[in-house]
Amino acid sequence: MTKPIDMSPWAGREDPEADSLRWHQVVEPLPQAPATPGVALVGFACDAGVARNQGRVGAAKGPRALRKALAPLAWHRLGPAYDAGDIACHGDSDMEAAQGRLAERVDALLAKSLLPIVLGGGHEVAFGSWSGLARHLEAGDGPAPRVGIINFDAHFDLRDPAHVRSSGTPFAQIAEGCESRGWPFHYACLGVSRAANTRALFNRAQELGVLVREDHEITPARLAAVGSELDAFIGRCDLIYLTLDLDVLPAAEAPGVSAPAAHGVPLALLEPLLSRVRDSGKLALVDLAELNPDFDIDGHTAKAAARLIHHLTLNS
Repeated sequence: MTKPIDMSPWAGREDPEADSLRWHQVVEPLPQAPATPGVALVGFACDAGVARNQGRVGAAKGPRALRKALAPLAWHRLGPAYDAGDIACHGDSDMEAAQGRLAERVDALLAKSLLPIVLGGGHEVAFGSWSGLARHLEAGDGPAPRVGIINFDAHFDLRDPAHVRSSGTPFAQIAEGCESRGWPFHYACLGVSRAANTRALFNRAQELGVLVREDHEITPARLAAVGSELDAFIGRCDLIYLTLDLDVLPAAEAPGVSAPAAHGVPLALLEPLLSRVRDSGKLALVDLAELNPDFDIDGHTAKAAARLIHHLTLNS
């Protein structure tokens, strides 16, 4: 079911000085017909895919925690921000239907010329997000769209969905969806942990032509080279769908996830790469996955996620 828009997380301090707005003072419920394009936040309150993947459940609480962490951040955007409410998943049997409802919501937001930012939720959110973008693109004319999927993640999430669909299968499902539509599959996965992905998954990534950079390869010395590779990937695509699994961050920066990373890619190295995606002019859709407040420590993970949204929405 679709929950009504709850604006209660949008609260915080108000400064008396001029030009001192914060997110909670600016975000408004999504109107029926937004007068000005902007970003639209939509929650995906679901962790059924995490449960199926034998991970630590609790990510269904992520959207609210992320809104609360974003609320007090300073406002530096030019365009508006809207809250488009939540898609709720009620138990294991509702997961696929919830992904379908998310797809409908994303499609509707794109039709209003908004940038959807989906707040997960487990990484099963990715299949729902992409399905919404696909639905939107199918409504248009022209050649097959070249959608680039950029996933910052410790995991490929390319497991075979024929066994069970979960938070570990969305990009394999997307690959199948592209094949059935006659679309190319352009997938980049950065921050991959070799310790957390089997040889079968690395082989599948190679078969699908995935751009792979492991966590240990993203260092200060190699950051420019990785950025150039990312630019080249973006250049081959018409649109970009950016998905951020918070377990790409080191466990010290993001303890509140389904599977904390022993190594990870620090926020200080992640942000410059995200700037390249943001500034490409091709960003059409964003989601963040795996925020699990039940295992967070002093809100570290929620604050990191909020900063990522803040960073991605600057200069617009």
